[in-house]
Amino acid sequence: MRIGVLLGVSALALCVWITSTPADSRSDAIETGRLLAILLDSGRVTIAANQSLINDPEKGPKGFTGDVFERQLFATFQARTGIDLTHLDHAPVPDVAKPLLARLIEESKKTIDSYQPAINVPGLKYKGFIPATFGTETAARFQSWSGMYMKQTAPLGLVRNPKNKPDEFETVALEKLQHSSSIGADGILSQTIGDTSVRVLLPLFYAKPCLGCHGEPKGERDISGYPREGKKEGDLGGAISVKLDFK
Repeated sequence: MRIGVLLGVSALALCVWITSTPADSRSDAIETGRLLAILLDSGRVTIAANQSLINDPEKGPKGFTGDVFERQLFATFQARTGIDLTHLDHAPVPDVAKPLLARLIEESKKTIDSYQPAINVPGLKYKGFIPATFGTETAARFQSWSGMYMKQTAPLGLVRNPKNKPDEFETVALEKLQHSSSIGADGILSQTIGDTSVRVLLPLFYAKPCLGCHGEPKGERDISGYPREGKKEGDLGGAISVKLDFK
């Protein structure tokens, strides 16, 4: 399943500007950031749902291709947002979001395709491809194409990959989230920076599948070799961070 209309993605300038009235452009930027963050996290959720298959040492070819991933990604995203990505050209989203969402889908599939040799190797219990790996690499691919800031991050004590270290805005926002009990899984924090950009942060919370690496017993090595953090289901694990320019 592929998106039929890519909405001029190849012609999109690397520095994306959202233009309309100031109030409308700011709200479009926030909504675009929110949808991009949810889409990236939906990819992470899709990887988590297939983790047992990916790591199955008894199987060679798994059949978990980019196209299979895409179908599951669309279902997860629609369950969270109500938006059908198979008809993105008619979706009720800001116009500027459409080519960006389409491109993030393509970059997500490229990440899946790049890991096919590892995923399909028999005899290995750990393939090195987990939700965090997907999130970091796909965000980097998308940022390289668009010039738009997108990153998977976490509180300083939970950062395993130095590439995901939070900046000043993210550090403050994550601190707020750690002490908040009112923000749901798809709630966001947003902040206008000057007159030309917004920061959007989507919180990520540990689900049961995450606890195999991040739960108890604290300090014990997980399958990837990192010490477990002793976290519980529902604890804040990190965030997807996006910065968009508008005028």
